[in-house]
Amino acid sequence: MSIKGRKVAVVGMGGVFPTCNNLDEFEQKLFSNQSLIRYWDKAVAHGKNVRSHVAGYITETEAHLQPVYSTLLQEYPETYIDLLNRIPDNNLATADIGSIWAMLSTADAIKMAGWTNAEVESEQTGVVVGSGSCGNEIQRIAWHSFFVLGKKTRFVGGHNVDRGMVYREAANVSCFIKNKGICEAIGSACATGLGNIGYAYRMISFGLQDRIVAGGAEGTALESFLGFDGMQVLSRGFEPHESSRPFDKDRNGFVCSFGAGIVCLEAYDLAKARGANILGVIDAYFNNSDGDGDMFAPSFNGQRRLWQGLLKDIPYKPDVVKVHGTSTPTGDAIELLSVVDSLGDQGYHIAAPKSQFGHMLGAAGAVEFIAAILMLKRQEVLPCLNAVNLNPEQETFQATSNWEGSKEPLAYYRDLLQQQSFTKEINSITCLNYGFGGTNSAMLISRDDK
Repeated sequence: MSIKGRKVAVVGMGGVFPTCNNLDEFEQKLFSNQSLIRYWDKAVAHGKNVRSHVAGYITETEAHLQPVYSTLLQEYPETYIDLLNRIPDNNLATADIGSIWAMLSTADAIKMAGWTNAEVESEQTGVVVGSGSCGNEIQRIAWHSFFVLGKKTRFVGGHNVDRGMVYREAANVSCFIKNKGICEAIGSACATGLGNIGYAYRMISFGLQDRIVAGGAEGTALESFLGFDGMQVLSRGFEPHESSRPFDKDRNGFVCSFGAGIVCLEAYDLAKARGANILGVIDAYFNNSDGDGDMFAPSFNGQRRLWQGLLKDIPYKPDVVKVHGTSTPTGDAIELLSVVDSLGDQGYHIAAPKSQFGHMLGAAGAVEFIAAILMLKRQEVLPCLNAVNLNPEQETFQATSNWEGSKEPLAYYRDLLQQQSFTKEINSITCLNYGFGGTNSAMLISRDDK
């Protein structure tokens, strides 16, 4: 439940995105139907030991960061130099690359929000930022040094713990902006980014905070990529720009990507009173678990209950559904059929941002939330790139006796999935994200003048 009348506004956003120097370039590339995915030299270097060779990634150089390598451990970045002087050295010393991206994104989001130093450093300002992993590159080199090379623990320096701990992004952002409210990290696999924003929304709605910096980050790490490659769930066999293909009948896995997305949320009445530029309003948030005991398989019933919870007190349906859309064979089919089960097959369209920049893991929900806010701003629907041919036949599970959803093949819903961005009146958007362990998150956002 939420406090009646305590609306929550989105007043700022920032991020770090593959092949983009800033939010403006990210926006321009998305709405001109470009892909941010490319061959990853680090993956290619391992040849046939790695099945997939494409990713949406960001290098230190592209982020204007220079690693300072240890003189004791090969390839161990003890800290970073910010070549643009955006982050103080003492904050860089405690941060892995994903935490640095979270701080950079936060600075941009707060600037857009127009919060004063007094507001940022208030007891009523919180930080809720998470990721899907745990400082993999830092940890790998550190423990290889001790367990394999037999080096002393001091060789990894004094910051291995704070650069690899579970809530390192939130901690680094909090120390960077010096807020005095909450500092937390919600971890829910690939639903992390949206889950952190959803938790922040509830904290403001309940009256426990007035404003919160929220989102997710996923630092570039070959270790994360290799883990999913070992599961055989990554896309392969296509050119980079064709590799992420949600809902296409030839999809064979997702594209592993990295980045960060941070938004500034504020109690609507406070934002309105100070004349803030309100980018969007959060109307509802709901999350649940599938409850079927399966770690990986998507659940139609779990997603159906998710929609029911989200729309329980909402008298309208969204104009756009920003789907999770990973390009996995079963996941995409279940998701599309759960959407039409809840909304019907007319009156809205589906956008799949992962088709353009891949799956950013813990950052996915936050970066895709930013993409949804941009759709509201521009009144344009983002595409489902590479959804060239939808399956004209039933999915195998649709023919089983216990299937309760639509019997129509995915191709029946072709009109909902456009391969190019297009203009449309958009008053509201639903954002969906799911994660391992059966966790599901859904958020409904709308224009301020809706």
